[in-house]
Amino acid sequence: MSSVGAGSSMQVHAVRFGPGQELLAGLQAFVDQRRLRAPFIITCVGSLTKATLRLANATATNTNEVMHLNGRFEIVSLVGTLNPEAHLHISLSDGEGKTLGGHVLGDLEIFTTAEVVIGEALDLQFVREMDEKTGFPELVVRTRSD
Repeated sequence: MSSVGAGSSMQVHAVRFGPGQELLAGLQAFVDQRRLRAPFIITCVGSLTKATLRLANATATNTNEVMHLNGRFEIVSLVGTLNPEAHLHISLSDGEGKTLGGHVLGDLEIFTTAEVVIGEALDLQFVREMDEKTGFPELVVRTRSD
């Protein structure tokens, strides 16, 4: 795999999603509509009623380490890249302040709001290629050529 370690100029986008929307699909649609080629999450605040997360013990051959959440949760962190195969991790806090998190698989149903600030590295392109060592599609950073 080839990767670029170079810096880039950045553009900032902001979007708000409302009750009942699915956050991951909304983010992917936002990225597609604007044709962002190296997008990433800068910050996010909001709340969810559902989430499906893959836990840390999961491997390419053991994908059963999945948690389905239902209830009311505050989004206390959302990080990752939003290339065509988004790679996001989320931390959620429940009604008692207990925090849990993992790799976002989807089903992120918004309770009240999700306010997201997205950065785009204007000089780069993010793609994912299968990594034989990990068994997962991993990030490859390329210099933009357009």
